[in-house]
Amino acid sequence: MQKLLVTGSTGMVGRNIVEYADTKNYILLTPTSKEMDLLNPDSVQNYLDKTVPDIVVHCAGIVGGIQANIANPVKFLVDNIQMGINIITLARQTGIQKLINMSSSCMYPREAKNPLSEDLILKGELEPTNEGYAIAKISSTRLCEYISKEDPDYHYKTVIPCNLYGKYDKFDPEKSHMIPSVIKKLHDAKTNGHKEVMIWGDGEARREFMYAEDLADFIFYALDNFERMPQNINVGLGHDYTINEYYKITADVIGYKGTFKHDLSKPVGMRQKLIDDTKLREFGWSYKTTLKDGIKKTYEYFLNEVAK
Repeated sequence: MQKLLVTGSTGMVGRNIVEYADTKNYILLTPTSKEMDLLNPDSVQNYLDKTVPDIVVHCAGIVGGIQANIANPVKFLVDNIQMGINIITLARQTGIQKLINMSSSCMYPREAKNPLSEDLILKGELEPTNEGYAIAKISSTRLCEYISKEDPDYHYKTVIPCNLYGKYDKFDPEKSHMIPSVIKKLHDAKTNGHKEVMIWGDGEARREFMYAEDLADFIFYALDNFERMPQNINVGLGHDYTINEYYKITADVIGYKGTFKHDLSKPVGMRQKLIDDTKLREFGWSYKTTLKDGIKKTYEYFLNEVAK
């Protein structure tokens, strides 16, 4: 059995991967930050030398929603760049020939035409509200490309997921992404009898959110078909919804009966961020969880593990 190293195994993406059924086919390596500090190259090298993984899936990172990105641009840039450079370059030096780098659709230009295809990286100005994070993700993506070009025996490939949500997400309104934030807001509003909930902006910006367990399913599909996987590949639904629609569907799931008010003074980020799923369909994979079912599962997790 091959040894599979998953960085960031305690985060939302990492935990969904390590708990997925197909992990039974691998020997899993899930180091804590004390066992392998990705910000410390010596710590990374020592762990790789000790465990000798066959494959790396790099999920670790400093992540958060629009408020967290605006408040902490230095950390989002510096820590994510350092983690990416350390694990990718040291994996290569150690002789690990297969690596999946988890990136983000936020690295596409803010004014790019939707749907966003993989060849748009560095073709325009980035969205200012998450620019630091995007620059870090572009750096690790390009680094994987360079390594693969320099030595064809090294297959270092990048997955570019759309926005994600699901089990093990953060539900702090100040730090979380949109869907868990909406779940928390509407749950609290229902619990406390509030008749009105505020939405940032006009609610017409469009976003594509995929259930995180579906991304885990893709990772193991990719590992089974690694040779023909594209260098960079978008992973998502191929369609999107407005912010208002996310609020409405979540309200239906939770049972919130109040109304919504829009705060037009708040930032909303990009007006649309929809991935082009052409390469994904050609690769032969598609998502499995509908938005309503995903929100139901995420709300059940919230009730059982977070709100209790």
